[in-house]
Amino acid sequence: MHVIVVTGATGALGGATVENLLTRIPASQLGVSVRDVNKARHFADRGVLVRQGSYEDPAALRASFAGAEQVLLVSGNDPAADVVALHRNAIDAAVAAGVKRILYTSQQGAADGPYPPGRLHAATEAILADSGIAWTALRCGFFGSLDQLLGPWQRTGVIAAPADGPIPWIERADIAEAVAVILAGDDAFDGPITLTTPHPVTLDDLAGFASQLTGRDITRVVVDDEQWVTEQTANGLPDHLARMTLAMFQAVRTGYFAEADPLLTELLGREPRHAVDQLADAIT
Repeated sequence: MHVIVVTGATGALGGATVENLLTRIPASQLGVSVRDVNKARHFADRGVLVRQGSYEDPAALRASFAGAEQVLLVSGNDPAADVVALHRNAIDAAVAAGVKRILYTSQQGAADGPYPPGRLHAATEAILADSGIAWTALRCGFFGSLDQLLGPWQRTGVIAAPADGPIPWIERADIAEAVAVILAGDDAFDGPITLTTPHPVTLDDLAGFASQLTGRDITRVVVDDEQWVTEQTANGLPDHLARMTLAMFQAVRTGYFAEADPLLTELLGREPRHAVDQLADAIT
């Protein structure tokens, strides 16, 4: 029996992927490896195999992968942790459990480049390449809440941020659906693949869309890099997170993430939701 195990299934991306998989395969062919099994009770009630596992506990993780044909490793996001070492634990556990293929949620443009998380993803991909088993790196564009990117524009009428460039902003639900299509499908995707929007947007674009949607004049204001970091930390954002976001702006302004790829559209069988659709959803 072809069994798929998903890590991080109580998180947003992992949970959405499980929900999509449940529309494509029997629950008996699906398992989740989670830190707290009580938080995955809603999956157990539907017949999904729920096992305890965490990247910090290789033995438990290996047991949670037992019998799996494929494992989806959702990347860690704890800025205080050695995430590459934790990913190595997960990869080693999958290999020891006899898993045939590992799929890993990576980052578009993963490389030793200008965006620090991309370097961590590239290091994990190198471990996968040396693992001796089949692997797929799902190099995703940026996703999450647009408010994280745009700030309090609905209150202020201003999108104030550092200089930017084309940003591949996609919707988490589209990524989850595409990952489920890959996991449940027959096509092998070896090595890195890019899952991103065919329509990257700039903050100028988003200010224009916001103006059209609200009937207000939403202004894009370019803020000096260090001034922006100072403002963000004064508003309570930890310095390391402010600087990581600044690095994203610095990378996109060079066009680092501008390259589009048709694969996400092909997997979905439709255009991914545009950033303007997500913006409309965010308007209160």
